[in-house]
Amino acid sequence: MKESNNEGFSRRDFLGIAGVATLATVGLNGEGESTLPSIDPKGFETKEYQSDVLVIGGGVAGVFAATKARDAGADVMLVVKGGLGTSGQTPFAKGVFSFDAKESGVSLDEFTNKVSRSSLGTNNAIYTKQMAEHSKARVEELRSWGFFDQVLCRDPLTHPIKEREIPVMERIMITHLIKEEGKIAGAMGFGIDEQSLYLFRAKSVILCTGAGGFKPNGFPISDLTHDGTVMAYNIGAKVTGKEWNDGHVGSDKNSAASFDNWHGMFEQVPSTTSVEIRHDLGVDLNYQAYKKGPPVMMGPPQQGATFVVGGPFRPVEFSQMHGERRDHPPRGEHRGPPPRDERRGPPPGSNGTNVGGASAGLSIHKSEGLVPINEQCESTIQGLYAAGDALGSYMAGAIYTQIGSSMAGSSVQGAIAGEASAKYAKTIAMPKIPKSKVNKIKEEILAPLYRESGYSPAWVTQTLQGVMIPNFVLYIKKELMMQSALAYVEELQSHHSPMLKASSLHELRLAHETTNMILSAQMKLKASLMRTESRCSHYRVDYPDMDNENWQVWINIYKGKDGTMEFEKQPFGTWAKV
Repeated sequence: MKESNNEGFSRRDFLGIAGVATLATVGLNGEGESTLPSIDPKGFETKEYQSDVLVIGGGVAGVFAATKARDAGADVMLVVKGGLGTSGQTPFAKGVFSFDAKESGVSLDEFTNKVSRSSLGTNNAIYTKQMAEHSKARVEELRSWGFFDQVLCRDPLTHPIKEREIPVMERIMITHLIKEEGKIAGAMGFGIDEQSLYLFRAKSVILCTGAGGFKPNGFPISDLTHDGTVMAYNIGAKVTGKEWNDGHVGSDKNSAASFDNWHGMFEQVPSTTSVEIRHDLGVDLNYQAYKKGPPVMMGPPQQGATFVVGGPFRPVEFSQMHGERRDHPPRGEHRGPPPRDERRGPPPGSNGTNVGGASAGLSIHKSEGLVPINEQCESTIQGLYAAGDALGSYMAGAIYTQIGSSMAGSSVQGAIAGEASAKYAKTIAMPKIPKSKVNKIKEEILAPLYRESGYSPAWVTQTLQGVMIPNFVLYIKKELMMQSALAYVEELQSHHSPMLKASSLHELRLAHETTNMILSAQMKLKASLMRTESRCSHYRVDYPDMDNENWQVWINIYKGKDGTMEFEKQPFGTWAKV
């Protein structure tokens, strides 16, 4: 196996963190032609590797998955699209929930029940309890790696990988999962910096690829494009959670600069959080903006501000948290955004007037991704596991319920998936992948490089953003607007996606990412149209109330035998059927 150099930071790592590398590779001049050196698509070599367990993704979930699988005796390989601990949302994760029943005075069952209440029943209580129960142990491991001693997390997350001599391959974009005889058999992708294709044979695969969005401005998810979800969907896995929305905002000052908006988080040394169950970051502010128009301010209500009636439902006990202002109308059991504690104010770095859509295309952490069939993070494809934001575990439900639980959940789920996949890998032989299938995947990976004419990924992505990000499409939903947006998205999928053109490795990456975002947009619109109610972070103007008779269910999406997108309802509190 090829060994990875994990010694300290390279210049590329630094540029990746700072975001400078992407500025240097925009790839289009004023006439729409590539400014990057062209490459010969026939010049790719194929490198092959095999392992018991293949972990895809280098955030905290991926690190725990790789280390626990290795500790369980498996031969492990870790593959990362960016850099270990430096890409995705990992550098932004500064709070880690650590549950202690004695210290908090809240029992494990009480915590789980309160999360269920806040999430209006949308959480999977088994994953909620699992996260809390194992969070303290995972926090202690992070502490032993030095995670809480510095701002950057590359060195701490590299520590257990180096200690176990787990090979790491960075800057490789995996584009295809491979299934044989109903079981996972490996994955394939290409190098972002070199003309190489990579074939990974594996008995088991763990997706720790995070979630994704539409490359919005102002929030650190621009390199997350639902790669894992789309790859799994394409081989028949069920996915879920596409109708929910993350409500993070940016600032109107330098709104496209993620670091400027959120430097207060990036510059923090990580710390732990304790029990504080909330009902945050849904679409309350989006509804205010829809009814009143901008600007909409975070923090406590301003004197003389108009109280907005209606909007998303919030349980009364979560409206009255954090010192409700008594000079505003009593809240009771009705809709509307809650006043905020003056001591809390807006999130670090989010100063000035808010700009919505900063995390557009992202669902609530842990509410979207592969559908699990048990508490072991196993998907509906045998041998394929997922953890963290790649797993639709509904650990916290469809609303933010506990600060720091996302990082804790990724750690816990990564560890559980690692152990489970290693155990599974011991029961089967190394799968065989037909050469004909490998050749077909090669053609699909390199297809954008062979096209002499077509559309640039940048232009198609900009078009997709213009269709999906408006407040009155993605956040404040109604059937007519979603149907209109869907017509655009399906045109992009049927006509533009097959004609994406690339002339460099950078553009090749963008072409595959754009394809993934288009499919995710279609899923989001169709799931949002299907759920004819409002609940948590899904709000419809035409169906503003919760419908507990028909919609105490999760919506699962899968690829039908004829290639069409199919949907099913999975009742809350049940496991999906394979």
